[in-house]
Amino acid sequence: MNRPWTAHYDPGVPASLAPYPDETLLDLFEALVREQPGHLFVWFKGRRIDAREMEGLANAFAAALSAKGLRPGDRLALLLPNCPQFLIATLGAWRAGLVVAPLNPLYGDDELQRPLERLEARAIVVLTPFYERVKRLQPRTVLEHVIPTSIKEFLPAHLRLLFTWLKEEKEGHRIDARPGDAGLAALLRAHRGTPRPARRVTPRDTAFVLQSGGTTGTPKGVVVPHGSVAIAGRQLHAWYAGQLSAGRDVFLLPLPLFHVYGCVATLGSVLVGRQPLALVPNPRDFKDVLASIRRLKPAAFAGVPTLYSALLHQPDVAAGRVDFRSIKVCASGAAPLLAETRARFEALTGARLLEGYSMTEAVMAGAVNPVSSGGKPGSVGLPLPDVDMRIVDAEEGTRALPAGEVGELLIRAPQIMPGYWRDDAESAVALRDHGDGGGPWLHTGDLGYFDADGYLFLVDRKKDLIKIGGLQVWPREIEEVLAAHPAVAEAAVTALPDAHKGEVAKAWLVLRPGASASAEEIRTFCRERLAPFKVPHVVVFRKDLPKSMVGKVLRRVLVAEDRAASASPPGSSPPGGRGPAAGA
Repeated sequence: MNRPWTAHYDPGVPASLAPYPDETLLDLFEALVREQPGHLFVWFKGRRIDAREMEGLANAFAAALSAKGLRPGDRLALLLPNCPQFLIATLGAWRAGLVVAPLNPLYGDDELQRPLERLEARAIVVLTPFYERVKRLQPRTVLEHVIPTSIKEFLPAHLRLLFTWLKEEKEGHRIDARPGDAGLAALLRAHRGTPRPARRVTPRDTAFVLQSGGTTGTPKGVVVPHGSVAIAGRQLHAWYAGQLSAGRDVFLLPLPLFHVYGCVATLGSVLVGRQPLALVPNPRDFKDVLASIRRLKPAAFAGVPTLYSALLHQPDVAAGRVDFRSIKVCASGAAPLLAETRARFEALTGARLLEGYSMTEAVMAGAVNPVSSGGKPGSVGLPLPDVDMRIVDAEEGTRALPAGEVGELLIRAPQIMPGYWRDDAESAVALRDHGDGGGPWLHTGDLGYFDADGYLFLVDRKKDLIKIGGLQVWPREIEEVLAAHPAVAEAAVTALPDAHKGEVAKAWLVLRPGASASAEEIRTFCRERLAPFKVPHVVVFRKDLPKSMVGKVLRRVLVAEDRAASASPPGSSPPGGRGPAAGA
């Protein structure tokens, strides 16, 4: 396949990394332990764990799982934030041949029960505040082993003491574990020094099952083989290798490890590149993020657009009191990065903010802007080595479109998922063989186009497309304009049913602290920059926008709230803290 984008790679980035080694992240980790046992593997709130110590902890947990009767292929769920326990449990489960299923700690009962049932998870490692929720659900699942762990277990001694005094009981971290629910700390002590299980996982074995709504919006489990994680790690390391020094440059991760961005992109690249990994447990704790930057002076930092936008509003950042000069690679993904956010962040910090794109089903096969030039404004970058992409007509998904034409994005790469967990029907929708002899293409459900140089520009999601009087309007285009208004901090645009036009655009805005604007002022601003039919028909002001754990604005929640408000009796309060609105 023709890959015009490789001509625009940074010097030293190969057009292809094939053939890939027949390896897993466990192989890379074991090589690290043999060759550099004292390598700083993870940093957490000042607690340092080197490769040798991590190996001992992972081996102990693997032995504990085997002693509980868990066997290769069984699923271990994780309900954890970013903390050393996530890595210990993952490496230990892999050593025992288990499949790891990370889940979002913010899930409600139903959202948590569904994947536990589908996966038939036999065991779960859970942070103590979520223990009671899991115990409520346990009788409705096949869970046999609930393994609680406290966030304080891997804090430095002085922070552990302060946490015990000031936060443990107040914030729900102190629990009364049921008989038989041995905690992680006790299991690690009981199995310390036990030889690791004599099991060998292969690149074809399943490493993770990650949760995704896919192109249809229904929750599904994405099967991620061990080899796919290693391939993604090599691709991303090759992209950034010219910027980062092995063993010395710290990678700071505030994004959750349960997301593909964290557990595949970050874990894979730091093991390939042997970068120390620093974990921030709560990406919304901006003071902690900035304190970690001050203390560690990281060379690599991964965030989502809402995190960068929020950091811009922190008083110390706005006043120039945070030094970002150590950061060589500042990556943004998981949601569209507005041009206004990128420009303001780069101007204020001097750091280069690179936008990229992938999705869970692609296992980080995606696009990233080149480091040396920063890429093109508005683009999510160039496809990574060995990642093929094409744009096809959005209706049938079979006709390839030339540069400049908008259509659905397709991806083919050596690491894309083999399918959804025990869901052949949904797998067949997402993965389709187009008869070109190269294997299946992943239909992403994202709309975009390539320019003549092979830079990818995303327009929006197919399902979020607004059709106004038969004309196609992409919410992101309107959001870009709204974000440029000096009073607007955040913007989201959704479709609103309309009797005459079919649909119209509705804008949901969060204003900057201390700023003010009227709905009509916002609409006037848009009229000067957009075609008349694209100007938001209704403008609503809110205190905040609903977001996922990784900071992605949830348009579907806004739509659901809007429908609920429309169905409410007159005089009832609308959900979501909405403020004044204006229509056309």
